[in-house]
Amino acid sequence: MEVLGFKAKSKIAVLVVLVLSFGFVALYGLLKPVSNGCNMTYMYPTYIPIQMTNSGAAPAAKYGLYLYHEGWKTIDFKEHVQKLSGIPVLFIPGNGGSYKQVRSLAAESDRAYKVGPLERTFYEEARLTPEEGGEEDMDAAGFELKNQYDSRLDWFAVDLEGEHSAMDSAVLEQHTQYVVHCIHRILDQYEESFKAREKEGAATSATLPKSVILVGHSMGGFVARAAVVDPLLRKSAVETIITLSSPHQQPPVALQPSYGHYFRHVNREWRKGYEVQTTAAGHYLSGPALSNVVVISISGGYNDYQVRTKYESLDGIVPPTHGFMISSTGMKNVWLSMEHQVILWCNQLVIQVSHTLLSLADSRTGQPFSDTRIRLAIFSRMLRSAIPQSFNWRKQLQLSQQSMHTPTRDVKDRTESLYIPAACPSNVHWSDDGLERDLYIQTTTVTVLAMDGRRRWLDIQKLGSNGRSHFMFVTNLAPCSGVRLHLWPDKRNSTSDLPACIRIHEVTSKMVLIPSGPAPRQIEPGSQTEQAPPSAILRLGPKDMRGFRFLTISVAPRPSISGRPPPAVSMAVGQFFNPAAGEIEISPWSPPLSGYSHKDLSWKEDHPLALNLSFTSSLGLLPVEFSLKTAGCGIKSSGLPDEQAGDIDNSKLCKLRCFPPVAFAWDETAGLHVFTDLYSDKIVVDSSPSLWSSPRSSEKTSVMLVVDPHCSYSSAMTVSVTAAASRFLLVYTSQIIGFSIVVIFFALMRQACAWDRNLPIPSMLKALESNLRFPIPFIYLAIAPIGLSLLVGFWISQPSPSFASFTIVSVVCYFLANGFIAILILTSQFTFYGAALLHIFIKKRFQLGGKTSQWFVNISSGFCSWKVVRVIRANPLMVTALAAISLACLVHPGLGLLVLLLSHALCCHTALCSFLTASFRSHARRHELFDYKKDGNGGPDKLTFKRDGISNQNFSSEDTCSNSPDSPKSFGETQLEIFHHRHGLFILHLVATLMFGPSFVTWLERIGTDHSFPWVLDSALSTGVILHGIFTSNPQFNSFLVSFPPIRNLEVRMHLLYLFAGYYSYLSSLALAPYREFYVMAAVGYTSIGLTLLQRWNKEKGDAHFVNRKHSHRH
Repeated sequence: MEVLGFKAKSKIAVLVVLVLSFGFVALYGLLKPVSNGCNMTYMYPTYIPIQMTNSGAAPAAKYGLYLYHEGWKTIDFKEHVQKLSGIPVLFIPGNGGSYKQVRSLAAESDRAYKVGPLERTFYEEARLTPEEGGEEDMDAAGFELKNQYDSRLDWFAVDLEGEHSAMDSAVLEQHTQYVVHCIHRILDQYEESFKAREKEGAATSATLPKSVILVGHSMGGFVARAAVVDPLLRKSAVETIITLSSPHQQPPVALQPSYGHYFRHVNREWRKGYEVQTTAAGHYLSGPALSNVVVISISGGYNDYQVRTKYESLDGIVPPTHGFMISSTGMKNVWLSMEHQVILWCNQLVIQVSHTLLSLADSRTGQPFSDTRIRLAIFSRMLRSAIPQSFNWRKQLQLSQQSMHTPTRDVKDRTESLYIPAACPSNVHWSDDGLERDLYIQTTTVTVLAMDGRRRWLDIQKLGSNGRSHFMFVTNLAPCSGVRLHLWPDKRNSTSDLPACIRIHEVTSKMVLIPSGPAPRQIEPGSQTEQAPPSAILRLGPKDMRGFRFLTISVAPRPSISGRPPPAVSMAVGQFFNPAAGEIEISPWSPPLSGYSHKDLSWKEDHPLALNLSFTSSLGLLPVEFSLKTAGCGIKSSGLPDEQAGDIDNSKLCKLRCFPPVAFAWDETAGLHVFTDLYSDKIVVDSSPSLWSSPRSSEKTSVMLVVDPHCSYSSAMTVSVTAAASRFLLVYTSQIIGFSIVVIFFALMRQACAWDRNLPIPSMLKALESNLRFPIPFIYLAIAPIGLSLLVGFWISQPSPSFASFTIVSVVCYFLANGFIAILILTSQFTFYGAALLHIFIKKRFQLGGKTSQWFVNISSGFCSWKVVRVIRANPLMVTALAAISLACLVHPGLGLLVLLLSHALCCHTALCSFLTASFRSHARRHELFDYKKDGNGGPDKLTFKRDGISNQNFSSEDTCSNSPDSPKSFGETQLEIFHHRHGLFILHLVATLMFGPSFVTWLERIGTDHSFPWVLDSALSTGVILHGIFTSNPQFNSFLVSFPPIRNLEVRMHLLYLFAGYYSYLSSLALAPYREFYVMAAVGYTSIGLTLLQRWNKEKGDAHFVNRKHSHRH
């Protein structure tokens, strides 16, 4: 029996311990409760069933369609449906979701329609980028939101019986077909209601809707997109889609082949839908089929563990002119990351989405605007924040030029027409006489602690010298009504003193809204409080201030309360600074080793207001625990006794003077993340770095800290181990699953190679350990495929990731997969050994049972004499193949693979029982031979002994114990090799069966309610896997000798096929598509049967002869 050495055992033990530790730490981080900061949404729901027609093949009897009504009063359903005249919106639930999940969105939409639009503010609005058509001359960008909504939203919800559409492609396709049926039924219902009102003489001035807005959660969002490209959908029946935490690029964990195929098919149809339709000769046929469809994808951010932001991106599927993705962490008035289900009821997000949908209505028709550019502009303004998505000063300040640098506004200017002018509206205009005496600021930093009604003058030429060419202003005062900022070409007392040809420029509306923490509480009236957090930020660059001499900050006056001064809750801080002075680049090795050095993360007073931290390792992979402490704030003494003063007292005093710090983190994948009141927090972004398809820029995370320059700070940053393990598991789960099959293929290759070299077939654990040896096996099995993937990426013009981080992450995933497979091997091996020992023990005890055992033997003999049993025993592989393939093609692929798995398990059990029995007999014989010689007897050639009191057995000493180098294997060793071979196939097909597990669970849930044949793709691939298990069940099929013109006597060895399969699976894993590994598994199976049949055909013709080598080794 093969025994691993101490070094090999230690290596496997360390690997298993590390993987288990990693798994426990990651699960702890994932299962730990998350605080999302969301408010609850309350409602009074009523669900009105909509009668479905029987037209088409949609399963109308199984599913359902409901109309939502908000209110506690009892209503007449028929009368309510007859009054339908609003904008139809269809909600599609996700995996295992309920139609009742529409209640939060529908209830807030009803309240928003009754109350009216959100209160208007004068902060800067988000802009369409040039890629989104922002430079085009169109009326959409200048579109002003209304003061009153014109139409209400009629919310419908589809009841999909809570089925798990994320587990099975057949369910997903069936849901798509039914949603198409529901869309048609909704439009028909509006027509029926219109005719009914017209017949009764009621008002029918509203325009009939021609399209339905789709809102989908999770997989419901993908179903919405699949319905749009369904050939049965009416033209222009859907023109607007909003998805909430929905995967678009690929399934979160792509295991089922047909599931991945369906995703690719839908995305391919969407790409074609935005292309101009031409004939085969290249002549113009029609415009893009989806030219009127706008898609908005809303992600939940880093707290959404089920669907990562990378999968929710629309890149490469929907062009920027027709949609975009936005994270809830960067959404205006939301600023929160939320879990997968929380996104449905988070009140901050629900309110913003409701007002956005209501804003789509055209006052002329009462239905959404038909122009896609107008709808996209509305989505951008209502959902996006004006905070730039990148804090690269040069890029963002170049963008700000487009709306600021014109001495007079030309209405024909294309760029200027895109944005709201920077001046405040006339109804909040201040008179110059309302301001008290002016203040002239002589320092680069200006501070406002109260609404004192004063105007502060800052000399740009003087204060902006010595590299301090940028100006930043943070405040909690509202623009226009609380504070106003102007750029002056010259010093004048009022605007009336300026000549007509010279105009000052008001930049107040360039202030950007940012989330602010809770306002500080005042202990007693008139007492000092902690500094208020900022709620707005303004940035001006050198080009913005070019041609101007002065910058003024005017603060509105505030009357006193009961003769006392107003509470000190107002704040504003402005500064001229050099952004290069606050730039710090942080090495990826600093966090894991010892945190960041104190010197690099300490700032003295009068530091830049904005500090730019560049993390060369993405915070989506290594989240940072950030701790910021105020070291001083210019207060020399607190006035308290020494025993009462200290760091705590100093911190409290500094909070009275300095505003709470704010952090803005930007990631290329997830966009903007805002962290307020950042004294101690975890900075993490929902990124996907170090992937095959990730560009180099995704490796970095930019963080801008906005901190009060009056205070000095010391900070520390360390990597959160639990957060890092959790993020790694979330981002690279698909890669680890795919690598697990790679590890098995390489282990099978090692076994087949040993057979070809006439060596003992190693166990799976031994093969796995051998493949981890450094340098030769490890380099060409684990490192070489990485280089191959980079070459393939270069060939297909795919952005190349950073080689170092990509290699490190891929190797870590490979080690984790090895550990997982090692655990699987050990678990199954212990199970097989335990079952075999139990079987042998029961058999021995049963043989000593006397009459009872004889009675059972007689019954067993009678059963085995049946013809069916004799046929099965005579052709076990053929029967297994027929049963497994029939189930895989007619019922479910998982059932067919389960039959194959049971066949492997039975063979492993039989071989192991035979091996252990032979081992026990050999051990007993040696023991009795030792006793026989000890008694002084000779050594005869034959030793007769009685074992277990059952029977006498004769064993030739030469058969079981020979030192000859050419001696054949013993029976026990042969059975052990058979066990190792079938155990390897068992592990491979066990993982394949588990990959079909979610689909099989969904199939079990639908038994009795629906039946459909499996996808042809799944059946064909699972058949190939079954054939692989059948036609390579014997170790002798590790090599084939075939002949075909013009090649004769070609020997095909399975270890080469396994090596190719491992490399292909490696690339599929790097592409986060483990389902593709079924293709190569099936290819190996079909190749095996093809080679077997060809070999038999050659043998029958006599063209080639299969050489069955005498497999022997030293004992």
